[in-house]
Amino acid sequence: MLWALALTLGCVAGAEDLRHNRVPNWINAGALGAALLFATLSRGPAGLAQAAAGAAVGFGIFLVFYWAGAIGGGDIKLMAAFGGLLGPKGILVAALLAAIIGALLSAACLAWNRHSRAIPYAPSIVMGAWLALLGKG
Repeated sequence: MLWALALTLGCVAGAEDLRHNRVPNWINAGALGAALLFATLSRGPAGLAQAAAGAAVGFGIFLVFYWAGAIGGGDIKLMAAFGGLLGPKGILVAALLAAIIGALLSAACLAWNRHSRAIPYAPSIVMGAWLALLGKG
């Protein structure tokens, strides 16, 4: 079930960001709600606490980049949703992987199209989260 949530969230959020350069709130809010519900039903109050902590870490980790104008609000809310699925430790790994993937994709996009200004970041977040989830086993 965890993989189904992560795959669905990643595909929908990534497609929206690539198509419209934004990740709508309904996607992130629905995914975060599903993550919190899943954690509560599968692991009880301790699971809910773990998922809520992961969401807070996921949101907070890129907040500085949002304030600096480097990423959009949908990106940090997407990190919160994935944080609810991965927990605090998993979302830290996902954030590091997303940063590396994002840097590589940005370099490739700039090399391909030197006039590109905005590069959708959700695909990097999605790939980082999926790789972190793979590492959780």
